Amino acid sequence: MVSIGDRAPDFTLPKAGGTTYNDITEFTLSDALEDGPVVLAFYPAAFTSGCTDEMCAFRDSMDAFEELEAQVYGISVDLPFAQNVWIEQEDLNFPILADWNHEVIHKYDVVRPDLYGSIEAARRSIFVLDADGFVTHKWVRSGENPDFDDLVDGLLEHLS
Repeated sequence: MVSIGDRAPDFTLPKAGGTTYNDITEFTLSDALEDGPVVLAFYPAAFTSGCTDEMCAFRDSMDAFEELEAQVYGISVDLPFAQNVWIEQEDLNFPILADWNHEVIHKYDVVRPDLYGSIEAARRSIFVLDADGFVTHKWVRSGENPDFDDLVDGLLEHLS
């Protein structure tokens, strides 16, 4: 698993933009790091209650992330078309990356092999990367979902 102090594995994925279902562009992590720190928030599946609660906690704190010049990206194995519908439905104000080939969840070793007993998805986890691409903070869910507002507040504290 990628650990604190490691250089984060680079990747390129489709990025859902949210204005229409087919608003999709290419995202490369190393390019994004040129603009400052990056928060990668892996979640299992769009449209599910826990994932919606988590991504809405990020949405509601986006002004604070922007003040810290930190970029936030959600990542799931959902198709980018579905992610765009979810972005619009939940009024999410940050991009979502589509790891539909499951390559990035394997690179970061955050695979949840048995969502609903049969589906491989991302394990709920968060990696904070500095502008040089090193992991400065890592959180991986164990047990029940946390209070997502508290989780996001902790990330903001780490970034400040």
